[in-house]
Amino acid sequence: MAAARACLVVALLLLVALFSPSEATSSTSLRRRQVRSLLKRLNKPPLATFQSLDGDIIDCVHISNQPAFDHPLLKDHTIQMRPSIQPSGLYGEATRPFTQTWNQNGEKCPDNTIPIRRTKEEDVMRATSVTTFGKKTHGGSPHPHSHLGGVTDGHHYGVAYATGDANYYGTKVTINVYPAMYGDDKTRLFIYWTRDAYNTTGCYNLACSGFIQTNPQFVIGGSLSPVSIYGSTQYEYDYLVWKDPAGGNWWLQLQGNYVGYWPSSIFTLLQTGVADTVEWGGEVYSPQITTPMGSGHFPEEGFGKATYSRAIQVVDSSNHLKPPNGVGLIAPLPNCYNIMTGSSSTTSWGTYIYYGGPGCPQNSQIEVM
Repeated sequence: MAAARACLVVALLLLVALFSPSEATSSTSLRRRQVRSLLKRLNKPPLATFQSLDGDIIDCVHISNQPAFDHPLLKDHTIQMRPSIQPSGLYGEATRPFTQTWNQNGEKCPDNTIPIRRTKEEDVMRATSVTTFGKKTHGGSPHPHSHLGGVTDGHHYGVAYATGDANYYGTKVTINVYPAMYGDDKTRLFIYWTRDAYNTTGCYNLACSGFIQTNPQFVIGGSLSPVSIYGSTQYEYDYLVWKDPAGGNWWLQLQGNYVGYWPSSIFTLLQTGVADTVEWGGEVYSPQITTPMGSGHFPEEGFGKATYSRAIQVVDSSNHLKPPNGVGLIAPLPNCYNIMTGSSSTTSWGTYIYYGGPGCPQNSQIEVM
């Protein structure tokens, strides 16, 4: 009997240990060690550092030491400093210089370096886990068209897509910029890539190895300033992504400046082939569907109030930019976020879209298209 009581006491002690605060402390400590390991990998040793007016820390990292070269397929990669040729037929360009907050006081990185926004511990701790930091959540299929079938959990869209062609070698668009309606309330330049529809690869900005930056003027993930004002001045920038006919790399050009490229070797179909679809528009992450998209106003409000993309073009097999043959629209939650399209042959707008919306209040009735 005494032995039985002793076994019961031991069992109870083990049960208490399983739920003791020390385990939570141990779990937190493990995560912090994982975070610090990730930060050590992402934040490369800088040759110079700036404190941006918006609070960001900008590190000037040698161009050959940027995160892209941690990718196993890029160990022996030779940097291509500029594309072999730019697509012809560009029109409707925005005219003002591209400006970011970090260098408004004249800061400039040294030669042969690129500016990288330093990832902080609190940035990673906001993610659900260290492994999901900088990544989209994979889910089921909300719509049968293109990549939207790969991301659902809390992601909502108002997008347009090109129709009428089978292959696309790139696209150009002029986008007006509004302040973000979440987080630190800053509008940021960001990129995202994946090679397997968000299953296991890809990330925002430089949070994983892939994109090779060549331009020392831009901070990927850095804030933009100034931004558009509702009912007043509108600020816009040109974006061009296309496949270099010579090297096969996918280049990003911003306001006429080469920013860098995604090497063809990190892709599957895009390595030797081209895209079979191209899209433009808005996306928000909001599990409760309450986050505004764009300016937070519906497209029907028009210029100066709704977010727009104009002078939309696609790159054809001759490396020539042309208007898309047709435009389809996707707005699964039109009561929350919507999109509309139009075209003008007499102005610099060409093919254009307006998109966005305020989101939907909790417990409201949602219409799903």
